[in-house]
Amino acid sequence: MTTLGKIWFVGAGPGDPELITVKGQKLLSQAGAVLFAGSLVDHAVTLYAPPGCAIRDSKDMTLEDMTAWLIDQASRHATVVRLQTGDPSLYGALIELARPLTDAGIEWAVVPGVSSAMASMAAAGESMTLPEVTQTVILTRVEGRTPMPEGEDLASLAAHRTTICIFLSITLMHKVETALRTAGWPEDAPMMVVHKASWPGEQKIVRGTLADIKQQCREAGIASQAMIVASPTLGALHWETLARSKLYDPTFTHRFRKATA
Repeated sequence: MTTLGKIWFVGAGPGDPELITVKGQKLLSQAGAVLFAGSLVDHAVTLYAPPGCAIRDSKDMTLEDMTAWLIDQASRHATVVRLQTGDPSLYGALIELARPLTDAGIEWAVVPGVSSAMASMAAAGESMTLPEVTQTVILTRVEGRTPMPEGEDLASLAAHRTTICIFLSITLMHKVETALRTAGWPEDAPMMVVHKASWPGEQKIVRGTLADIKQQCREAGIASQAMIVASPTLGALHWETLARSKLYDPTFTHRFRKATA
């Protein structure tokens, strides 16, 4: 009886190979086979794989091709890695890939990764949440070839006026603008677009407003692999006043510290 290996879905992070988790890097170093998303994951990440590792780029493969390859490699190696951009649970077809593995009796597990949403805010020195401004973050996309479920159109979500990180939508910026305007966002609402967040030598950050962000992206040549952020927190570093976090306020008592003022 053939002993089947374990397949690990590893989040490679947003692009910088150093932003993969320690656990993800360790699994890559032990892998007998790696299937990586070549159109999205920096090839440098595969440098963590050992000599002789079977490495396959999935950018030209269908779902069926990928699952067949993973199942075959699991019959040959104890550790097989499916390396995905960002975090596997976010727009990563995780369940679609995992179901055939489960049916085949193959053990699998997930190692989370840094999302491009977080990497974009980090690159720009921005915060997704601020006291008394917004405590909610929406991760979404606009409808393209993949339809949106009922009630999840961007205009409905934008009505909450929270931080919105919009994936996979840079070529649909006109839809983003229309949705935000429909939701009542003003023309001077701050917006930001980050292209290839954290990618060494390739990252671009564009700041603007609802009125001009599309034109600024066009002038910067950004047409793919970009995170769109609309948020009332953008630019807070330069605000004249800012509400303080209660956790660190000297007038606030909690179980680790008594108020001192």
